[in-house]
Amino acid sequence: MRDPANPPALAASEFLGGRLLTHLEVLATLLPPHLPRLEPRFRRRLTELGFSPLERKALAAITPGAAAGMLASRRLPPDFIEQVEYHGRRLAKLNLPSERIVLAFREYELLLAGLAGRLDANQRARLNQALEQWQFCVVVTLNNAFRQVADAETETCHALFCNELESAGLDELLQSLLESLARFCRAEAAALYLRGPKAGQWSVRAVTGPPGGGPTLARGDAVRVRAPGRLAAGRCSVRRDGRRGLALDPAWASCYRTCWSVPLLEKGELAGVMQFGFCGPYEWLPREVHVLLAAAERCLLAAGKARLVEELAARERQLREVAGRMFEVEERERRRISNELHDEAGQSLLCVRLQLEMLERSVPAGSPDLLAGLREARDLTERTIVEMRRLISALSPAVLEQLGLAAALRQLASRIGRLRGVRVSLQIGPLRGVPGLLAIAAYRVVQECLNNAARHASARNVNISVVSADGELRLQVEDDGAGFRVEDGLRKRGSFGLAGMSERVSLLGGEFHVESRPGKGTRIRVRLPIRESEG
Repeated sequence: MRDPANPPALAASEFLGGRLLTHLEVLATLLPPHLPRLEPRFRRRLTELGFSPLERKALAAITPGAAAGMLASRRLPPDFIEQVEYHGRRLAKLNLPSERIVLAFREYELLLAGLAGRLDANQRARLNQALEQWQFCVVVTLNNAFRQVADAETETCHALFCNELESAGLDELLQSLLESLARFCRAEAAALYLRGPKAGQWSVRAVTGPPGGGPTLARGDAVRVRAPGRLAAGRCSVRRDGRRGLALDPAWASCYRTCWSVPLLEKGELAGVMQFGFCGPYEWLPREVHVLLAAAERCLLAAGKARLVEELAARERQLREVAGRMFEVEERERRRISNELHDEAGQSLLCVRLQLEMLERSVPAGSPDLLAGLREARDLTERTIVEMRRLISALSPAVLEQLGLAAALRQLASRIGRLRGVRVSLQIGPLRGVPGLLAIAAYRVVQECLNNAARHASARNVNISVVSADGELRLQVEDDGAGFRVEDGLRKRGSFGLAGMSERVSLLGGEFHVESRPGKGTRIRVRLPIRESEG
């Protein structure tokens, strides 16, 4: 028998009492002399009714005659129950409808009716009672066997579904799918191959087998396939000589007697194959074929999804790298403009202010209008210098590079509060391991939020909290300003406003949330993942 011995059926455990044993002993007493004629006639009748050879073999193994023959050879009733379970599972895998099984039993009963005519009344009564007990026991056991097959298929489908959900990548997905299907088939070994870009060049993407022996190929190995067309349809190959047969792994020729080959078809084209190895001769059955072909289609779809996810993740990484370089270029340009303003325009304005002061001191006492004009020009120059310094600080805050994010945020909050008349409450938690790129992004978000709150929302109070925890930087800015419609704010493009903040955070792999309503203030929450590779 190919299937491993399952626990005895419910029929065996609950109905193999003394009464049933007595009735089965009746069968073992009355039927054996007639079995040489009875069993061949039953098989011929099954052939006439269109039962396949495998169906005929399974049905013949669960008849009253089969029970009588086993008991006559001194085997115990549980052995017969186990045999019924095994062949019941085979009938289920053969997709044999229950009405066909009932038809076969009726044909056997008709054959027994002819035998009953040769018995006396007492023997006929005992035979009928024995047949009733046999039928009850077999029906219960067959129901249990069919349920076992259905449960195994359900468990396999559930396992495949869980594999899709839980696998972290394509290779892990293919390996887990193959292992689940190998358990369903009860195969000693299994391998999954995918077709490569070069003609005839395939690769091993998943493999499983007994520890310490079996397959010689490992995941990642290349396989040369000279005639892939022979793998385009599902096939079961039972080796009867030393030839390799369907198996792509050369070691299978000496290790495994049977090879099941299940194609992976993508839009009608052969994209790969799954193969299962068995030590003994084991022809696959229609229901097993159906499950494996459906699973192969599911595997290929899942692999395609996993491949797309991996490609999407790779592109997302590339996008983040490009975004990081763009942000670095942006900050370098800000520093360049800031330095030029400081070194060129700033120094020139200081010289202008000095010249104006010198002219003021040299103006004759009788020229009040000239003196007033010079003082007005000097005041304007002073205000321009102050505004220039504010712009320089906003463009590239030196304290961010020199002292870090916490110090830069404190300076920013103090300056905005002083210049705009806004009360800023700042709560800074631990900021361990925050790389420079994220620090700049967080600073720019807070800077824009404060400017928006002071200039556009007329806020009087702003609360800011920032902390790094659980591998991410968490930032929240809340104000009591005029508020706005979030949809309208996100539509505005072309500046580092609400949409710009959202895009910057998204490019860094973070989350950006806005809560606001007219007259109800605004709350902005940002979560940025901290990656060690970011600088």
